[in-house]
Amino acid sequence: MINDIKKDAELRMGKSIDALKQELSKVRTGRAHTSLLDHIRVPYYGSDVPLSQVATVSVTDARMLTVTPWEKNMVTAVEKAITSSDLGLNPSTAGNAIRVVLPMLTEERRRDMTKIVRGEAETARVAIRNLRREAINSVKELLKEKEIGEDDDRKAQDDIQKLTDRYIATVEKVLQEKEADLMEV
Repeated sequence: MINDIKKDAELRMGKSIDALKQELSKVRTGRAHTSLLDHIRVPYYGSDVPLSQVATVSVTDARMLTVTPWEKNMVTAVEKAITSSDLGLNPSTAGNAIRVVLPMLTEERRRDMTKIVRGEAETARVAIRNLRREAINSVKELLKEKEIGEDDDRKAQDDIQKLTDRYIATVEKVLQEKEADLMEV
Protein backbone atom coordinates (compact mmCIF):
# COMPACT_ATOMS: atom_id res chain seq x y z
CA MET A 1 0.00 0.00 0.00
CA ILE A 2 2.78 2.43 0.91
CA ASN A 3 4.64 1.56 -2.28
CA ASP A 4 1.51 2.33 -4.31
CA ILE A 5 1.21 5.73 -2.63
CA LYS A 6 4.89 6.51 -3.32
CA LYS A 7 4.67 5.33 -6.95
CA ASP A 8 1.55 7.44 -7.52
CA ALA A 9 3.22 10.51 -5.97
CA GLU A 10 6.35 9.98 -8.07
CA LEU A 11 4.32 9.59 -11.26
CA ARG A 12 2.30 12.73 -10.57
CA MET A 13 5.41 14.73 -9.61
CA GLY A 14 6.99 13.66 -12.90
CA LYS A 15 3.92 14.94 -14.72
CA SER A 16 4.33 18.28 -12.92
CA ILE A 17 7.89 18.51 -14.28
CA ASP A 18 6.64 17.66 -17.78
CA ALA A 19 3.96 20.35 -17.51
CA LEU A 20 6.59 22.87 -16.40
CA LYS A 21 8.81 22.02 -19.37
CA GLN A 22 5.81 22.34 -21.69
CA GLU A 23 4.97 25.79 -20.30
CA LEU A 24 8.58 26.95 -20.46
CA SER A 25 8.86 25.87 -24.09
CA LYS A 26 6.23 28.50 -24.91
CA VAL A 27 8.34 31.26 -23.38
CA ARG A 28 10.36 32.74 -26.19
CA THR A 29 14.12 32.94 -26.05
CA GLY A 30 16.24 34.51 -28.76
CA ARG A 31 16.15 31.39 -30.93
CA ALA A 32 13.39 30.09 -33.15
CA HIS A 33 11.81 26.72 -32.38
CA THR A 34 8.64 25.17 -33.70
CA SER A 35 6.98 24.71 -30.30
CA LEU A 36 6.77 28.50 -30.06
CA LEU A 37 3.62 28.41 -32.21
CA ASP A 38 2.08 25.25 -30.68
CA HIS A 39 -0.59 27.06 -28.69
CA ILE A 40 -1.88 29.14 -31.64
CA ARG A 41 -5.33 28.13 -32.84
CA VAL A 42 -6.61 28.80 -36.36
CA PRO A 43 -10.24 28.98 -37.51
CA TYR A 44 -10.75 26.06 -39.89
CA TYR A 45 -14.19 25.37 -41.37
CA GLY A 46 -16.09 26.69 -38.37
CA SER A 47 -13.91 25.40 -35.54
CA ASP A 48 -10.61 26.46 -34.00
CA VAL A 49 -7.84 23.91 -34.47
CA PRO A 50 -4.15 23.95 -33.48
CA LEU A 51 -1.83 25.46 -36.07
CA SER A 52 -0.03 22.13 -36.44
CA GLN A 53 -3.22 20.60 -37.90
CA VAL A 54 -3.45 23.06 -40.80
CA ALA A 55 0.19 23.87 -41.54
CA THR A 56 3.77 22.72 -41.36
CA VAL A 57 6.04 24.77 -39.10
CA SER A 58 9.78 24.62 -39.69
CA VAL A 59 12.85 26.49 -38.50
CA THR A 60 14.51 28.32 -41.38
CA ASP A 61 17.38 29.78 -39.36
CA ALA A 62 18.11 30.82 -35.78
CA ARG A 63 15.61 33.68 -35.85
CA MET A 64 13.05 32.70 -38.48
CA LEU A 65 10.20 30.22 -38.70
CA THR A 66 8.45 29.23 -41.91
CA VAL A 67 4.80 28.25 -41.72
CA THR A 68 3.39 26.49 -44.80
CA PRO A 69 -0.40 25.95 -44.72
CA TRP A 70 -1.60 22.81 -46.47
CA GLU A 71 -4.44 24.67 -48.21
CA LYS A 72 -3.83 27.88 -50.13
CA ASN A 73 -7.01 29.50 -48.75
CA MET A 74 -5.69 29.08 -45.18
CA VAL A 75 -2.70 31.41 -45.65
CA THR A 76 -4.51 34.58 -44.52
CA ALA A 77 -6.24 32.83 -41.60
CA VAL A 78 -2.93 31.43 -40.34
CA GLU A 79 -1.20 34.79 -40.76
CA LYS A 80 -3.99 36.54 -38.86
CA ALA A 81 -3.86 33.95 -36.04
CA ILE A 82 -0.09 34.44 -35.64
CA THR A 83 -0.45 38.23 -35.66
CA SER A 84 -3.23 38.22 -33.06
CA SER A 85 -1.39 35.80 -30.73
CA ASP A 86 0.23 37.00 -27.50
CA LEU A 87 3.73 36.52 -28.94
CA GLY A 88 4.00 39.95 -30.58
CA LEU A 89 5.13 38.56 -33.93
CA ASN A 90 4.63 40.13 -37.37
CA PRO A 91 4.50 37.42 -40.05
CA SER A 92 5.01 38.18 -43.73
CA THR A 93 3.50 36.16 -46.55
CA ALA A 94 5.46 35.06 -49.60
CA GLY A 95 3.22 32.98 -51.85
CA ASN A 96 2.07 29.93 -49.90
CA ALA A 97 4.66 30.33 -47.16
CA ILE A 98 4.48 32.60 -44.13
CA ARG A 99 7.76 33.80 -42.69
CA VAL A 100 7.85 34.68 -39.01
CA VAL A 101 10.94 36.65 -38.03
CA LEU A 102 11.64 36.69 -34.30
CA PRO A 103 12.86 40.13 -33.20
CA MET A 104 15.79 40.43 -30.82
CA LEU A 105 14.75 40.50 -27.18
CA THR A 106 15.59 43.69 -25.31
CA GLU A 107 17.16 43.53 -21.84
CA GLU A 108 13.90 44.70 -20.27
CA ARG A 109 11.88 42.07 -22.13
CA ARG A 110 14.37 39.38 -21.06
CA ARG A 111 13.88 40.38 -17.41
CA ASP A 112 10.09 40.26 -17.84
CA MET A 113 10.39 36.79 -19.37
CA THR A 114 12.58 35.73 -16.43
CA LYS A 115 9.81 36.79 -14.02
CA ILE A 116 7.29 34.76 -16.01
CA VAL A 117 9.60 31.72 -15.95
CA ARG A 118 10.11 32.03 -12.19
CA GLY A 119 6.33 32.19 -11.72
CA GLU A 120 5.89 28.99 -13.72
CA ALA A 121 8.59 27.29 -11.64
CA GLU A 122 6.89 28.38 -8.42
CA THR A 123 3.60 26.94 -9.69
CA ALA A 124 5.38 23.62 -10.32
CA ARG A 125 6.94 23.69 -6.83
CA VAL A 126 3.53 24.31 -5.24
CA ALA A 127 2.02 21.44 -7.24
CA ILE A 128 4.79 19.09 -6.08
CA ARG A 129 4.34 20.15 -2.45
CA ASN A 130 0.60 19.58 -2.73
CA LEU A 131 1.27 16.08 -4.04
CA ARG A 132 3.61 15.48 -1.07
CA ARG A 133 0.87 16.59 1.32
CA GLU A 134 -1.67 14.28 -0.34
CA ALA A 135 0.73 11.31 -0.17
CA ILE A 136 1.58 11.94 3.49
CA ASN A 137 -2.13 12.27 4.33
CA SER A 138 -2.75 8.92 2.61
CA VAL A 139 0.00 7.33 4.70
CA LYS A 140 -1.41 8.88 7.90
CA GLU A 141 -4.81 7.50 6.96
CA LEU A 142 -3.28 4.02 6.76
CA LEU A 143 -1.74 4.57 10.22
CA LYS A 144 -5.09 5.71 11.61
CA GLU A 145 -6.77 2.59 10.17
CA LYS A 146 -3.98 0.58 11.86
CA GLU A 147 -2.95 -1.01 8.54
CA ILE A 148 0.66 0.08 9.12
CA GLY A 149 2.82 0.77 12.18
CA GLU A 150 4.42 4.01 13.31
CA ASP A 151 7.84 2.95 12.03
CA ASP A 152 6.41 2.34 8.57
CA ASP A 153 4.63 5.71 8.78
CA ARG A 154 7.86 7.56 9.62
CA LYS A 155 9.86 5.74 6.94
CA ALA A 156 7.19 6.40 4.30
CA GLN A 157 7.06 10.11 5.21
CA ASP A 158 10.86 10.33 4.96
CA ASP A 159 10.79 8.60 1.56
CA ILE A 160 8.06 10.93 0.31
CA GLN A 161 10.07 13.95 1.53
CA LYS A 162 13.19 12.70 -0.27
CA LEU A 163 11.12 12.22 -3.42
CA THR A 164 9.75 15.75 -3.07
CA ASP A 165 13.24 17.19 -2.56
CA ARG A 166 14.46 15.40 -5.69
CA TYR A 167 11.64 16.80 -7.83
CA ILE A 168 12.01 20.33 -6.38
CA ALA A 169 15.73 20.14 -7.30
CA THR A 170 14.69 19.15 -10.84
CA VAL A 171 12.42 22.21 -11.01
CA GLU A 172 15.36 24.39 -9.91
CA LYS A 173 17.61 22.84 -12.58
CA VAL A 174 15.02 23.39 -15.33
CA LEU A 175 14.51 26.98 -14.12
CA GLN A 176 18.25 27.73 -14.15
CA GLU A 177 18.61 26.34 -17.68
CA LYS A 178 15.72 28.44 -18.96
CA GLU A 179 16.95 31.61 -17.21
CA ALA A 180 20.42 31.11 -18.71
CA ASP A 181 18.81 30.56 -22.11
CA LEU A 182 16.77 33.76 -21.74
CA MET A 183 19.65 35.97 -20.64
CA GLU A 184 21.93 34.67 -23.41
CA VAL A 185 22.34 37.37 -26.08
